[in-house]
Amino acid sequence: MSEERMRSDVDVGGGAGGAGGGGGEVLDAERELVARAVSGDKDALEDVVRRVQDPLYRLALRMTWRPADAEDAAQEILIRVVTGLATWRAEARLLTWAYRIGVNHLLNLKRRTSQEAAGLSLDAFGEGLVDGLAPVAYAGPDAELLAREVRLTCTQAMLQCLERGERVAYVLGEVFELPSPEAAWVLDVSPAAYRKRLERARTRLRTFMDATCGLANPAAPCRCARRVAPAVAAGRVDPRRPALASHPVSPGGRDLARASAQMGRLHDAATVLRSHPDYAAPRARSEVVLGLLGSGRFPLLSDEHSDQ
Repeated sequence: MSEERMRSDVDVGGGAGGAGGGGGEVLDAERELVARAVSGDKDALEDVVRRVQDPLYRLALRMTWRPADAEDAAQEILIRVVTGLATWRAEARLLTWAYRIGVNHLLNLKRRTSQEAAGLSLDAFGEGLVDGLAPVAYAGPDAELLAREVRLTCTQAMLQCLERGERVAYVLGEVFELPSPEAAWVLDVSPAAYRKRLERARTRLRTFMDATCGLANPAAPCRCARRVAPAVAAGRVDPRRPALASHPVSPGGRDLARASAQMGRLHDAATVLRSHPDYAAPRARSEVVLGLLGSGRFPLLSDEHSDQ
């Protein structure tokens, strides 16, 4: 089960029914919360930010690959969400609506990831993985931690080989496990069009990982532990500060050990790509957003920053 599903009742994750409609009681509670935020209740606004900041950061991280780029994107998305709260009409749950704003921003980012700029295909990426295997598994300091860092960075890189429309469809459907009607609403496409896009992404990643990734298919050649030394030598992994394996997680969320254990129970492409820790957004970024709103630099709840 995805990080969003696991906390659907607590963290306003994707709900069942409609466009993430959840239960009527949940929507009523969210309406009351947003109404208080719109009226100037500082505590209510901070509660809104708390509910959406980590899921939005995780969405941005899956789409942009690197934590630093995800932080920038998530901060901009959060500004758009909180300055557009007055336009939320409870047609979907608050987080689902925030995802829609986030997806629109991420699909239109002018900055490209290095994979996008290089036009790297899954085939070329797979050839590089297999050609870059060390003869033996890495056995140096923090071997297990660094092998996990390789897994996390490698699966992030796989997603970058998909064009953005397919990538976000896969993230919403397979990583966050949103129901098709909800994901289609987020993307503003028909459920049929969404399912077609998702199936293309599933097929491409499943085919690639079955042929390449030893986690998804034990008969495939690539092994994370044999990728550690080449990744460190190439500067893709910093053994002193592994960016994803040591990334802070949300309170009560899955840490690296729990995410790895979940993956160990099943061997398939979706499980491998889904089994990341529940990364937490840097709290300094949300404090910046709240500070900007309090300063009057951004007019709170204006239509200017809303994508709805």
